Amino acid sequence: MSTLFSPFSLGKLALDNRIIIAPMCQYSADNGKTTHWHDMHLGNLAQSGAGLLIIEATAVAPEGRITYGDVGLWDDETEAALAQTLTAIRSHSDMPVAIQLAHAGRKASCEKPWDGGGAIDPDHANGWQVVAPSAVPFREGDPIPESLSKAGIAEIVQAFVESAKRAVRLGLAAIEIHSAHGYLLHEFLSLHANKRDDEYGGSFENRTRIVFEVYDAIRDAVGADYPVGVRISASDWVADGWDIDQSVALAKGLKARNCDFIHVSSGGLHIDQKIPVGPNYQVPFAARIKAETGMTTIAVGLITEAEQAEAITFTGQADAIALARGILYDPRWPWHAAAALGAEVKAAPQYLRCQPRTLKKLFG
Repeated sequence: MSTLFSPFSLGKLALDNRIIIAPMCQYSADNGKTTHWHDMHLGNLAQSGAGLLIIEATAVAPEGRITYGDVGLWDDETEAALAQTLTAIRSHSDMPVAIQLAHAGRKASCEKPWDGGGAIDPDHANGWQVVAPSAVPFREGDPIPESLSKAGIAEIVQAFVESAKRAVRLGLAAIEIHSAHGYLLHEFLSLHANKRDDEYGGSFENRTRIVFEVYDAIRDAVGADYPVGVRISASDWVADGWDIDQSVALAKGLKARNCDFIHVSSGGLHIDQKIPVGPNYQVPFAARIKAETGMTTIAVGLITEAEQAEAITFTGQADAIALARGILYDPRWPWHAAAALGAEVKAAPQYLRCQPRTLKKLFG
């Protein structure tokens, strides 16, 4: 039996298999509200046969968006729009849908990638003042971020809580807290972005404080049984940055708080990062965190082949694998992986007739 297609759980959330669709920004929202693009995009992915679909990085406040086209969940209008999208998905799929809650910090207020992706000045119609742990821009020449006051930090923690409450009300299956890819929570973790001299800067304990505050506040709001996890960048891939040793220590702290899973990525914090990109290039990070903490761990990063994914889960390097660009390129990747591994996968009844004649049990 294929390990990749064996059931497992994120906390109390039971999944049919160990293939997870990672959050992928679409930059196609209307003032934070999902649109028909999201109905189509997410609806398509919900027919893929994966075990879980995680909605793209969803801003907990308007100024927490990467671009003016990002999805948000900060008020009744954004909640109502997402409710409509979820209704569309659920009308034809029972795949569990989770959400990633995020704040982009100093990497907010940008153009959409296909328009260059550059930072937008606060006085531009599509821009706003960005905030960060310290007044250090991501790139030289970018607008200077406003260093958050303690009151501002408290407001952001509460914004995560309010968005989490909305996620629960929407019936979403789990929450992933975005603490990766150079966005706000990751910025607090790394000495390259965090130059503070108060209780949120300097020592490891201080730099990780906001991650634990956000996690603890969300956990208090949603209850002990609701699945909550964290996505991290295990390394900045730059000298004197956030690294795997600190990531393991952070994971141990999350484990002690009964965090349900950790989703292990890397990079995004520093423009001088040197990433040795290749198949499985981030899997060793996930493997070490799993080995040293026992946390349920999701690996991601250039996992493109069925046998490759099977090997990761079979050998216990991670409990699950996540796909992003790969499943955009091939939205039926789980079908094809199941065929290659001799496993079964779920398909909508409208698609049953496309089962290849040589694979009589593919759509179990």
